[in-house]
Amino acid sequence: MSSLILNKSADIKIRLFQGFNSLKHLKHVHAALLRLGLDEDSYLLNKVLRFSFNFGNKNYSHLIFHQTKEPNIFLFNTMIHGLVLNDSFQESIEIYHSMRKEGLSPDSFTFPFLLKACARLLDSKLGIKLHGLVVKAGCESDAFVNTSLVSLYGKCGFIDNAFKVFDDIPEKNVAAWTAIISGYTGVGKCREAIDMFRRLLDMGLRPDSFSLVRVLAACTRIGDLRSGEWIDDYITKIGMVRNVFVATSLVDFYVKCGNMERACSVFDGMLEKDIVSWSSMIQGYASNGLPKEALDLFFKMLNEGFRPDCYAMVGVLCACARLGALELGNWASNLMDRNEFLGNPVLGTALIDMYAKCGRMDRAWEVFRGMRKKDIVVWNAAISGLAMSGHVKAAFGLFGQMEKSGIEPDGNTFVGLLCACTHAGLVDEGRQYFNSMERVFTLTPEIEHYGCMVDLLGRAGFLDEAHQLVKSMPMEANAIVWGALLGGCRLHRDTQLVEGVLKQLIALEPSNSGNYVLLSNIYSASHKWDDAAKIRSIMSERGIKKVPGYSWIEVDGVVHEFLVGDTSHPLSEKIYGKLGELVKDLKAEGYVPTTDYVLFDIEEEEKEHFIGCHSEKLAIAFGLISTAPNDKIRVVKNLRVCGDCHEAIKHISRFTGREIIVRDNNRFHCFNDGSCSCKDYW
Repeated sequence: MSSLILNKSADIKIRLFQGFNSLKHLKHVHAALLRLGLDEDSYLLNKVLRFSFNFGNKNYSHLIFHQTKEPNIFLFNTMIHGLVLNDSFQESIEIYHSMRKEGLSPDSFTFPFLLKACARLLDSKLGIKLHGLVVKAGCESDAFVNTSLVSLYGKCGFIDNAFKVFDDIPEKNVAAWTAIISGYTGVGKCREAIDMFRRLLDMGLRPDSFSLVRVLAACTRIGDLRSGEWIDDYITKIGMVRNVFVATSLVDFYVKCGNMERACSVFDGMLEKDIVSWSSMIQGYASNGLPKEALDLFFKMLNEGFRPDCYAMVGVLCACARLGALELGNWASNLMDRNEFLGNPVLGTALIDMYAKCGRMDRAWEVFRGMRKKDIVVWNAAISGLAMSGHVKAAFGLFGQMEKSGIEPDGNTFVGLLCACTHAGLVDEGRQYFNSMERVFTLTPEIEHYGCMVDLLGRAGFLDEAHQLVKSMPMEANAIVWGALLGGCRLHRDTQLVEGVLKQLIALEPSNSGNYVLLSNIYSASHKWDDAAKIRSIMSERGIKKVPGYSWIEVDGVVHEFLVGDTSHPLSEKIYGKLGELVKDLKAEGYVPTTDYVLFDIEEEEKEHFIGCHSEKLAIAFGLISTAPNDKIRVVKNLRVCGDCHEAIKHISRFTGREIIVRDNNRFHCFNDGSCSCKDYW
């Protein structure tokens, strides 16, 4: 009988060494152990327990472990190890406490996984106790234990402690260097992380994919393009660019540094593209002002058989919002279950923003109301959407609801509220919200809040107050703030203040053609011909060219793009025919195109007298001939709608009986029956 058991035991060992292809197969071997009374053989049982975690059935692993009468340190270690590898960190710590109750002490195999659990749970209290036990157990020289300690302290924010442990490691391996690089990156000390990577190379070590991904993350966080490009060259040199994780991190780095050309180069060179790399590129195009490229890549991704994830969908919705592509955005959102949007604040926010920017605040509101989890970002998206759509009272009311819900406002909340005040010209309310940031909510106004206030005051004609606010800011005014003051000067024809404002803008934005053109025009109007010629000469010497005005309109899910004086569209002849009809109707009403705005507009195209030269007018004419009489016409322009177009579109809206919504880089203009939602306060 004993020889039979020995033979069976030997057979079981062979099976255990060979491994298992299913949980059912493993259970058969476990049952044989029980039948033969070998369930107390810790070696065999430990093998079975280790294999049980491979099939993701923690319940069965717990059953094996808890049926053992006297588990030893090896079984405890296997249990802790398996739970940590299955991301069951709290359960692994509970097993550790059970081990201590049994009178067993952790060893060098226990510590690394327990410390990893503490790091993932940010349980620094237990981690520090374990560090003490490491010293007592004489494991302080163990490389794996020390690396785990470095990672624990780094993730818990104790970077000085992390470096002290790291510095005491006699022979530092790549894992230890990666841990300290990750620690510095995690606490925002990205420059130190990059310096550590350089030291790693100086030691003659070859970084692995993890260390490369971590140091690229550090470069990304601080926008260090120079260091990132150097690391890119090194990655190419050692052949790691073929690693999908490293290549994806490179794509993400270039995308977030705004270098889409290099990002595209890395992406196109990837032999294997995963959904993360596709999503990163789509989001990159959308966030870097290339919405059409984002959509083109999205369709290419679908053709490759990839299903969009959360990040790809956010990029697509951002691109649709930028282009005003409502139908396309709606179609794309239907590729995912609506519950995914309602349960995911990131997705929900993108959908709210898309609907709001496409002029469908009613749909944006439906999404907001249906959101199961409303964090501050979701509330802000709804408030901003209401503000830009002209629903100012509703935006204020929603802010009140947010406060009642116990959600603390942040800086973005007040950007939305101040934009609402600007839209409606509510100067007193704007001052109250701005002042309440510090007095009531202990929020320090940032530069964007000052920009909103300058915009509000300037548009309302309080140019001196706006100028004083710019000069009294606790930080240096940027181009956005000076640009807001410029908007007020343009609206109220203040030629004295505008010259100084433009000089500030040219110093801050030496490549922005609009500022040069406007300053040159102002000099010409004041008969300062030499100064005007000098500005034009500077533009020529620096190779500065005017930013072209684009307008987009979506018809039947297709986005059509128009440039000033565009004749490239297939329906160009019909479009200009329609424009001819509009010119006749406008003249019949006594409307004459005006050039009064020339001196106060940054676009050269303002000098054109013909009604059809501007991109927004071309887009509207196309919309009139391509949509049903009751359809709204939605147009998006990359620059500001000029004064002449604004006046003309009001008339076109009235005599065609069409509602026309134009969104420029400034705000929404909803034209209906001869009036505009901005009440000409624009």
